Amino acid sequence: MTLSLVHCHPATGTVATITATGGVAVGGYVHHCWRGIGACVTQGRFTNPWYPARVRDALRDGATAKQALDVAVSQDSDAALRQCLVMDAHGRSSVHSGSENIAEVEAVCFPGVAAVGNMLQSRDVVKVLAERFLSVNTTNSGAAIKRSEAPRYPNHHDQHLLANLIDALDAALDTGGDKRGTRSAALRIESFQQAPIDLRVDWSEDVVAALRLLAGQFMSDDFQAFWRQLPLR
Repeated sequence: MTLSLVHCHPATGTVATITATGGVAVGGYVHHCWRGIGACVTQGRFTNPWYPARVRDALRDGATAKQALDVAVSQDSDAALRQCLVMDAHGRSSVHSGSENIAEVEAVCFPGVAAVGNMLQSRDVVKVLAERFLSVNTTNSGAAIKRSEAPRYPNHHDQHLLANLIDALDAALDTGGDKRGTRSAALRIESFQQAPIDLRVDWSEDVVAALRLLAGQFMSDDFQAFWRQLPLR
């Protein structure tokens, strides 16, 4: 299994991703995000580490999420092995799930929030990941989940993204994770208001607990005093 979520806030340019899998070092291969530009997840039966550069360049040149995804997929002779999610800076998303991915395969897309997964114990895992993220991040989660309103975010919501991403992953994995067990997880947040956050658990028997421990160290007073001095550009 690989399970991923991406989030783009069009009003602020903040982007965020979180990913978990049954293999090692998921953070080095699967999720990518660029503030003010968008995000890309490349996973599936085999990830393609060259998709992100193509997607980023296309988005930066003004392509929509679908156009950027089409660029990457069209250059891949083994696209049937891939699952790729692209979101542009406007929060529009596009998904490619190749025919040779291992079931269960699922994708759920809302404005500014989307989740995908493959080799899942249950397709509900992806739904829970996206809906839990909306529940803890938006001021109108009920309407957003019903798709009757676009998601609305409180001021400075990016300050809570770290904890909320992990909470959403925790809820999703409680629904059923990787058929092999979930052994690595990672997240990244890029914002114009703060330096990037990039946390990775490369191997653990309990990835959520390990990610929470890492987040706690990141939020410690000593590290925060250092991190808040980092340049924003």
